Order: sequence, then C-alpha cells, then structure tokens
Amino acid sequence: MKARLILGSLCLSASLSLSAQKSATITLQPEKATQIIPKEIYGQFAEHLGTCIYGGLWVGEDSNIPNTNGYRNDMLVALKELKIPVMRWPGGCFADEYHWMDGIGPKENRPKMVNNNWGGTIEDNSFGTHEFLNLCEMLECEPYISGNVGSGTVEELAKWVEYMTSDGDSPMANLRRQNGRDKAWGVKYLGVGNESWGCGGSMRPEYYADLYRRYSTYCRNYDGNKLYKVASGASDYDYNWTDVLMNRAAYNMDGLSLHYYTVTGWTGSKGSAINFDNEEHYWTMGKCLEVEDVLQKHIAIMNKYDKDKRIGLLLDEWGTWWDEEPGTVSGHLFQQNSMRDAFVASLSLDVFHKYTDRLKMANIAQVANVLQSMILTQEDKLVLTPTYHVFKMYNVHQNAKHLPLHLTCDTISVGDNRKVPLVSATASIDASGKVHISLSNVDLQNTQKVSINLANLKVKNATGEILTTNNICNYNSFEEPNKVVPTQFKNMKLNKNILIVDMPAKSIIGIELE
Repeated sequence: MKARLILGSLCLSASLSLSAQKSATITLQPEKATQIIPKEIYGQFAEHLGTCIYGGLWVGEDSNIPNTNGYRNDMLVALKELKIPVMRWPGGCFADEYHWMDGIGPKENRPKMVNNNWGGTIEDNSFGTHEFLNLCEMLECEPYISGNVGSGTVEELAKWVEYMTSDGDSPMANLRRQNGRDKAWGVKYLGVGNESWGCGGSMRPEYYADLYRRYSTYCRNYDGNKLYKVASGASDYDYNWTDVLMNRAAYNMDGLSLHYYTVTGWTGSKGSAINFDNEEHYWTMGKCLEVEDVLQKHIAIMNKYDKDKRIGLLLDEWGTWWDEEPGTVSGHLFQQNSMRDAFVASLSLDVFHKYTDRLKMANIAQVANVLQSMILTQEDKLVLTPTYHVFKMYNVHQNAKHLPLHLTCDTISVGDNRKVPLVSATASIDASGKVHISLSNVDLQNTQKVSINLANLKVKNATGEILTTNNICNYNSFEEPNKVVPTQFKNMKLNKNILIVDMPAKSIIGIELE
C-alpha cells in the first residue's frame, strides 16, 4: 500500500512543474503519399469478458436501463459517434469455448454456461449470433467472427458459417429463418481460432497450420458472401509462429492475426492504471512504440512468402493491460483509463498508419468495461474514456490517404537506455482535399513549439481541438465524467506554408487544414 501511495504522489507532482518550451519540426511529404488508411485500423473488440457484453453492450429488453431491443441506448449513441468500421466477437479466449448453437433460438431455452477463462461467471447466452450481427447492422459496421477451433469441430464452424450467410434452402439457413431472421447477414471476416498457441489450444505452429487448412476448407462462401479467412497468428515476439504459418498455410489464408499488448509484465503486478510515476509513464510510451519493430519483423517474414502482399496482417488485439481495479471482480479485467492510455492509443495509431500496405486491420481491446476500453458503464451510468476521445478525434483518418512525414524532436531516455520521442505525429488527406494532422506531446513538463512545413499543400485555414489535463493520471469517473475531454484549440499560426503549433505538455491535438 505504501508503495502505491508514493507512486501516486509522484504522479501528482508532475502536474505542479513549471513548463519550459522545446521545439520540434515536421515536414509533410505529399509526394510520397500512396497508401489509403483502411478504416478497419479503427476496429473494436467485444469479448464475453467481465461486463463488456452483459451490462455494457447488452442489458436485455426487460431492463430498466433505456434500451432498444436490449441494446443500451447511450451505448448505441456513443458507438455511432466513433464510426466503428468492424467489431470482433465473441473472443478472445472465450471464442474457443463458445458453442454458437447455445446462443440461438428462444432465450428461455438457451442453456447457461460457465465462462472458465474469465472469472467463472455464469452466462445465460441471451447475447448470441442474432444479437451480435443485428448490433453490427445497427452500427453499420462489419462483423468479425472468431470461430471455435480449440474445443469445437470442423462441422460446428462450417454450420455456423452456413447459418449466418446462406440464403438458400439449406438446413442451417432454414434454422435461422425459424429463429426469426429470413435474410442472411453479410459476414466478411472469419477468424479460424484465437491464440491457438495459448488459450485456444496450446498448439504448436506446425499442428495449427494443418488444422487451419482443414477448418478453412469447410468454411464455404454462400450466395455471394465472400469470407476473408484469418489464421490465428502470433503473440508479440513469436516470429517463428508467423514463419511456420506463412510457409505451410499462406495459400489458404486471406489474413494472419497478431496480438500486442502494452504491459509491464505477465507475472505479478502489471502496475496501476491510475497510480504511476513519471518513469512508468515514459516506459509505457516506449513499450507501446515498440510495436513498430514488432510489425516490421512480422511483415518481413510475410514478405518472404507473399511478395505481392495478398495476405493482410491483422493486429486484432492491442492496447494496455494493467492490474484490475481494487474491489472489482477478479478475472473481469476492469481497469480505469487515464490520459496515459490516451497516449498509447494515439502513438499506436500513428505507427499503424505507416504500415497499411500490409496492416489491414487493428482491434483495440476492448470496447466496454475491459482493459483499454472506449466506454465504462455502471448500472445506468456511462462514461467516455480518454481513449474514446482519441478514437473520435482520429476517425477523420479513416479511408483517407496517408501523408508520410519527417519528424525531428527531442527524446528522453528511460529504462535500459530506451529513447522515447517526446512528439508523435501522423497526417492524412481525405477525398474532399482536407488535410488532418494529429499531434501528441508526451512530455509531462514542457510545451513543444512544433513547426510544420506543409510543403506544396495549399492551405488557407486551420482549426483544431485538444485533449489534455493537468495531471497525467487523470481519468473520467462516474462522479467526474468530463475530467478529460477535448476542447477547442487555437494556439497555432499559419504563415504561408508553415504552421506553428504551441503544444502544451501532455496533450493530443487534432488539426484540420482547408
């Protein structure tokens, strides 16, 4: 307890430091702009874990919480604001213990199950295939189904695909009609297992490669629906897994997944989400930026077997992973979400934009009440996290053309001489010609005067918004839901083709140029 209090006081002291000013330079390089940033980079992940589904997305039709057909109204409004492109479900580790036929038909007839992976919670299966796919239709986002390979069968997954996507006079299509849905859903993304090296079956890559080939063979395309089949990929630094899968099963896959979490360690304490010192903050920034090296190495392996880049890399789990909040249910992975988490989101997205010739999707973990969530709920209350605000500020980059840039800024050394840049940036130009620049100043004490050379872009006006706080540990709570929220930003000056931006310490800024 004493150590935690010390860390908290150190964090508080950062907000009392007087600001100096440093400088950074950015040069946009529109002549190198060739890649579109897929909207799927802004994907979400909803697992049957804690209260992500039950109490988060879903409360049921009989709930006193205002809802539409069982979906929370406040949640629907918030998610539509994010312009979610794709949502992954039902896991995660849960996927390889989920048997889809338990979640269809009249709710009173659906069997209960024990969620063995996450706290031993008893679930009633009231949220199943229909509920998820109908939600995706309401949100106008693409569903990404994770199929059960670990404890399921080929027949089970094949029938699920038929149930969801066949419009013919087939047994599973007729069962779907019997359960109230005449027309098939459009389902593009199908994950063939999840973390098959771990909770999805503790498999060797050679064994899983053969299993993937078998399962994917029987996942058919029905009535114009074309599946994008995703093989269960590596965790973080397991480059051998990627090599084996690409060598043995590349011709039969459309995508290969990858998981990367910003975490201090997998054993013992992972640290607090809201009580941390300055060094922990900078270490976290370095760890999240390490994803770039991980991406580069996995991409290099994929390039060896797939020079035409036909196969997409899908980072379908990423984000921060801290200790569960004290007093919450063990195994439900509920953590608060501070301004530090917002930086992990912005810096990670800045990296992702650079590799979209291979990286085709990313799904942050998770959408509600779990890990680095967009939204927190408590009974009838709902809170938007700082990470939510980053995703909303950044959604202007969806399907826009990435503008490469050259950035020069100061760095800080932390840990084993890891050098962390104090400024991060990304830019894009949309179909209407508007340029959007996102800037992050992770420095806890110093403002940054950022000089942006706009090159040959013709710009007449600049508007902006800023997400900042006086304490990096600040977060939005049910008592103070608006402690960290975006506000208008005006502290910038446009002079011909140079934009000067005075960035406060610990701030994220979004700029629109017309």
